[in-house]
Amino acid sequence: MRGPLLLALALVLSGCGLRPVYGGGSGGKVAQTLRFVSVDPIEGRAGWLVRTALQDRLGTGPEGRARYRLEVDLDDDITGFGIRSDDSVTRERRTLRARYRLVDAALGTVLLDATAGSDAGIDVVSSEYATVAAEQTALERLSKEVADQIVARLAVFASRSGDAR
Repeated sequence: MRGPLLLALALVLSGCGLRPVYGGGSGGKVAQTLRFVSVDPIEGRAGWLVRTALQDRLGTGPEGRARYRLEVDLDDDITGFGIRSDDSVTRERRTLRARYRLVDAALGTVLLDATAGSDAGIDVVSSEYATVAAEQTALERLSKEVADQIVARLAVFASRSGDAR
């Protein structure tokens, strides 16, 4: 009974037009396009973390062969809330937002202009060291999340564009 049901489901899904973004694996159009994206330096510790995460995820190709340039501007903010009666903060929110532009390296035209961001809650404890460590851990996690969002958006852009040079 399950065999015909699975066959029918497979036929229905094959006609819906969905296809994997990374179809073809490392030799596919999207992976090939992402390999030729260079990431401009980004200011600050958060910038270094985001840039490193982007380079890891993009699988950047040979030096000097970039067809695209990724420009990223970050806004890293820590806001205190959860105030006690003695005006001390009990909770913080760290927010990391990125505005990024994918630029055609040869023409200098902006192909994609978008934003990504994420935030994390941090408990403020009596140990200043523990609070600073929690803030740094949050920044590392947020950097990876923002990089994942950017690469996912670039992959969708690459899969929809006709350019697979």
